[in-house]
Amino acid sequence: MNIHSLIQLLVVVEECNTAEKLVAELERVIRSYKFDFYGLLRQPKPNTDPMSLVLAGRWPEKWPQVYISKKYVVIDPTIRYLARAQRPFRWRDTVVAFRTDPHRRRMEQMMIDARNHGLIDGYIFPIHGRNGLLGNMTIGGGTVVDLSPAETTLFDAVAKKVFWRMLDLRGESAIMEDASAIDTQLTRREMEILHYLADGLTSMEISKLLKISNHTVDWYMNGIQDKLKAKNRQQVVAFAFRYGLIS
Repeated sequence: MNIHSLIQLLVVVEECNTAEKLVAELERVIRSYKFDFYGLLRQPKPNTDPMSLVLAGRWPEKWPQVYISKKYVVIDPTIRYLARAQRPFRWRDTVVAFRTDPHRRRMEQMMIDARNHGLIDGYIFPIHGRNGLLGNMTIGGGTVVDLSPAETTLFDAVAKKVFWRMLDLRGESAIMEDASAIDTQLTRREMEILHYLADGLTSMEISKLLKISNHTVDWYMNGIQDKLKAKNRQQVVAFAFRYGLIS
């Protein structure tokens, strides 16, 4: 693998004075690593066309249409895992994280559909700002590429730098970082409960899935409500979508 191409991209990003030049440089590096497809995206929001969030990307033919028509954005395990991830991760590792999720079968079907369209394996690099998750860069394709720890770290740096440079060129960087500040540092258990709450499950249903008491679930929910400064559980879900904690 040409690790020097990643280092070179980090150097030239700021020199790109148009979005077209920036995308060309990014795609050159992605191709050098034998990745067929990629996406540089803002964090998904509810009731939003997923394609409107794409800053740059190249996808398999007809895959965007399938993704939208089957409403995979609602249960996409890679997107849902983003809400709890602090580091880059592989696509294939995400379904395992939701093995007890009521939507697991749909998640597995989505991954099968993705593989049938040439999206066999890949990586996602989360991009955070002061107020939480802002977007991500995903790369992958029909070839299994095992990135070394050094390459993963460099791709992570590239994702962040290209994302912010793209927003700068579009005049949107200030808008992204001016979102209302809020303490959204939730624990993994809180994130699990938040996702189940957004799926419409009751405290009793969540307690059975997580094998904890109903009172413990309510205790976690009260903590989430305090952190999000929400008045009730409905507002918890609304705020969680607004701040990109869930999608």
